[in-house]
Amino acid sequence: MAKLHFYYSAMNAGKSTTLLQSAYNYVERGMQVLLFAPSMDNRFGTVAVHSRIGLFQEAVGFDPETDFFERAEREKNSVPNLKCILIDEVHFLKKEQIKQLTKITSELGLPVLCYGLRSDFMGEPFEGSLYLLAWAEELIEIKTICKCGKKATMNMRIDENGFPVEEGEQVKIGGNESYLSTCMSHFREANRVFARENSLEMKGKI
Repeated sequence: MAKLHFYYSAMNAGKSTTLLQSAYNYVERGMQVLLFAPSMDNRFGTVAVHSRIGLFQEAVGFDPETDFFERAEREKNSVPNLKCILIDEVHFLKKEQIKQLTKITSELGLPVLCYGLRSDFMGEPFEGSLYLLAWAEELIEIKTICKCGKKATMNMRIDENGFPVEEGEQVKIGGNESYLSTCMSHFREANRVFARENSLEMKGKI
């Protein structure tokens, strides 16, 4: 029976590498897959799934208007050997799009493998991740570590000087230059220190 899977982690844990390995496993056995990646990520000139270790595969771009069920149904009708849907950066999806993924598994009989973050740089859940945590039939954590050696669960956004950022738009595409994976203790401590230093700096200007 086809299931909806959610592979989640903090930044830089190897989600895209795991996705590409899963896709390769299907293709190696003579089956076809359909890959999705966010259209907004144009850092590499084309829509694709990129891993930090250099793996790369072109993908179908998605945005908030993408109907995943319609596209999967169309692909299945034209590619009889289509056996799996894989989606990178799935936290960018909307609630309605997560519903479409549940329809793909139940009505088209195709497993859907989703890879993404649980929370943003402020510790708030992404909409797509929130509903995947509620509706996915399989939840799989991909683990990485903080600089202290403990498991990293948080995504700290940093500026060009390496200081934590506490305000801004929820979505900002970036890599190691923009984000750090940390444990909760270091996430909270870094933001407290930054807030305290910022407060002292402001008082000095009064």
